[in-house]
Amino acid sequence: MIEGTRERLVVVGGGMAAVRLVEELCSRGYDGAVTVLADEDHAPYNRILLSAVLEGTHGPDALTLRSAAWFADRGVDLRLGARVLEVDRDAGEVMLVDGERLGYDRLVLATGSIPTLPPIRGLVRRDGSLHPKVHAFRSLADCRRLDDVVAPGQRAVVVGGGLLGLQVARALTVRGVETEVVEGAPHLLASQLGAAGGRVLARDLRRLGTEVYTGSRAVAMTEEGLRLDTGYELGADLVVLTAGGRPSTALARRAGLMVRRGIVVDSTLASVTDDRIHAIGDCAEHRNRTTGFVPPAWEQAGVLAAVLCGEDAAYDGSRSVARLRATGLDVAVLGDPEHAQGEVVEMTNPIAGSHRTLVVHGGRIVAAALVGDLSRVGLITQLYDRGTVLGPDEPGQLLLGEPASAPVSLPDDAEVCACAGVSAGAIRACSSYAACRETTRATTGCGGCEPVVRRLLGEDLAVPVG
Repeated sequence: MIEGTRERLVVVGGGMAAVRLVEELCSRGYDGAVTVLADEDHAPYNRILLSAVLEGTHGPDALTLRSAAWFADRGVDLRLGARVLEVDRDAGEVMLVDGERLGYDRLVLATGSIPTLPPIRGLVRRDGSLHPKVHAFRSLADCRRLDDVVAPGQRAVVVGGGLLGLQVARALTVRGVETEVVEGAPHLLASQLGAAGGRVLARDLRRLGTEVYTGSRAVAMTEEGLRLDTGYELGADLVVLTAGGRPSTALARRAGLMVRRGIVVDSTLASVTDDRIHAIGDCAEHRNRTTGFVPPAWEQAGVLAAVLCGEDAAYDGSRSVARLRATGLDVAVLGDPEHAQGEVVEMTNPIAGSHRTLVVHGGRIVAAALVGDLSRVGLITQLYDRGTVLGPDEPGQLLLGEPASAPVSLPDDAEVCACAGVSAGAIRACSSYAACRETTRATTGCGGCEPVVRRLLGEDLAVPVG
């Protein structure tokens, strides 16, 4: 970079991690020239709410994170439909598919992840297109295509019992579609929940009208629908693929960056091969771990923005929050309860459809999973985020105690929404919950802090928070 010129920062990707990075850079007063290359043709949107669009509770416009005008007002060059073909590290340039070359001083790869097709015979036709009954569900375009063909009375099979699969299944069921879920693992949400929580979740789904087949894999498309490896055949008008995805790393590989599962980065989110190039979000691998959730990606964006602004910051990969948001179905997972080291406190009530697990190490909550009853998720999330040391009886009280009905009392500087970095004072300054979401972006990520936010604003006091 020539002395006296502005640093040229190019961000490849227009997803939620990229948008959060730009927001953080703007709030910190970054003085470089920022260009965002988004390969989709519409403004960056909230992928978490795609199933809500399919369900009909949100319109597509409600998903927009920041409009093109917002970027323009802040001097950010947002380019939609701009796909990067190659990174030329020697020249310090990226080349677009149309042949244009853009120079950079620093490059951020926020390329996300790409879906992988399950090994189902007949899924792909000879011309390379998907079987007409089959729909992927990853992008807004996928959502719109599926929405166009959904009709009450149809039969659908959702392949994949992860967070996205269950959200899509609930959306289809609400739309009047007879829906079944096929999951190869022994239970639902196997990456986040233990067997007990998975069983409760399956029971809740069946109660809501969605059949579940676990420990089964779809192996072939048939005239009627989908055949499982058990020999059982599921009739289907629609087959929705939500299982399988991997970090999008082809661009980094071709550029000669170190890639394992994801683009390998250090604590400043810089590539271990080239410190001028950074990676955040689903495509990044830090300490042998990749993430597929929004809160860690937003945390990475905040750390990287601080680094780019010359601040002393480092990413330790500590925060992980996953939230299932679907009508009549509630799940929240903090950390990695299946692998975290510590004492496990667990309570299951299959009749009520609830399950709670806390993993406590050194008196602190290091992981948690809650299924069905999220009345105490606000308090548990706060204790988890702050690393609060609990008394010997408190873990059990958190699982079994009655939620308090009094309003939440927090000082103004207390961070309520860690994934959005929003304090109690900032929330109280908002006129309503809707205004809070719009102005502070609180609860647009994991959503675990929603009850606390509402109570701080004096809204929906029937929602209990511990």
